[in-house]
Amino acid sequence: RDSATAKRTEGNIVENFLFYNPVKIIFGKESIKNAAREIARYGKKPLFIYGAYSIKKTGLYDKIVKILKENNIDFAEHSGVKSNPVLSHTQEGIKKARENNCDMILAVGGGSVIDEGKAIAAGMKYEGNVWDFFNGTANIKHAAPIITVLTLAATGSEMNAGCVITNEETKQKLSAHSPKIFPAVSMLDPKNTISVSKEYTAYGVIDALSHVFEGYFTTQTDSALITDEICEGICRTLIKSMNTLKENLLNYDARANVMWSATLALNSLQRLGYKNTEFINHAIEHSLSAIYDIPHGAGLSIVMPAWFKFQISKGKTKRIVKFGKNVLNIDGKDDKAIAKETIKTLENWFSAIGAPITLKEVNIPEKDIPKIAENAMGLINLWGMSYAKKSVEEILRKAA
Repeated sequence: RDSATAKRTEGNIVENFLFYNPVKIIFGKESIKNAAREIARYGKKPLFIYGAYSIKKTGLYDKIVKILKENNIDFAEHSGVKSNPVLSHTQEGIKKARENNCDMILAVGGGSVIDEGKAIAAGMKYEGNVWDFFNGTANIKHAAPIITVLTLAATGSEMNAGCVITNEETKQKLSAHSPKIFPAVSMLDPKNTISVSKEYTAYGVIDALSHVFEGYFTTQTDSALITDEICEGICRTLIKSMNTLKENLLNYDARANVMWSATLALNSLQRLGYKNTEFINHAIEHSLSAIYDIPHGAGLSIVMPAWFKFQISKGKTKRIVKFGKNVLNIDGKDDKAIAKETIKTLENWFSAIGAPITLKEVNIPEKDIPKIAENAMGLINLWGMSYAKKSVEEILRKAA
């Protein structure tokens, strides 16, 4: 290319990428009937990880235990995973897995359970503190096999190589990543999500949307057209399906579409070809949920509109306008007006499905903004993002 051509295309070309995703997905009704066969392929004794009470209330716990016992599969249990999984409980799980000679993980729950399961799987194979994987002092080189049964559509952890844990002592909510913690198999039955409340169904949908938003709105290229189409299609499906579930939580097809959309929203398809993306909304939200232990989806519904308003204030409206037109069907000729209407429409929709859009709604005082921003900077710096504390405070004030 000559220098003039290079100058015209620089910053707006499809980025090179490597895509690798080895997870086997078994999707549909009664997918857990495959559990015994899949477990036998990867180990002999799983550590059965789950949350507090939900899978027992729905009967899923009994179904899984029956399958394990009928197939003479020995197992140990590790229950009580929190909605924001914590380091101390993860360390207990590692100890329990070792004491019971477990050689694999069976994680039954939402993203929190799966994330803790991944951390335990890595910690089982590591002599040091599992937190080393999260603060950047060690890399995950080995992990026990992981099989998941999904009960909440939100994080995409069932088909990606990341996990998030909160250190309750330091108030840090950090992530670890490695191809070694891809689940081997994930069983996705939409029926297992039907018991999820309207509130947490909404939070799950918002979380899935946020995974798309982070790449779609922060990329420096407009040329990855197929990835744009994938992102916009996922968002349209999530919004339409949530509108259906708002009226009828028992709608199987809407549950199925949300479940698969949430998986696709963070299995790397949603950012292929995008250049220099930043998970800035997650970095800020992790501070909120680490300090105040609010649901991740609730924190995101507060942070994302504020970040959009910050973008508009800096004159960065192009991608917001594209989303408004292609996903929300917003018309107009003035880009700034379309961008503002897009944000207003999203805020109204978040409120309509029961999610907060201000810090005040979750009892976080405006005076805490400097403290929240300072905490967020730890993750922003760890992830190498371009935001200063002053900008984070400005974003948070737009959410006050």
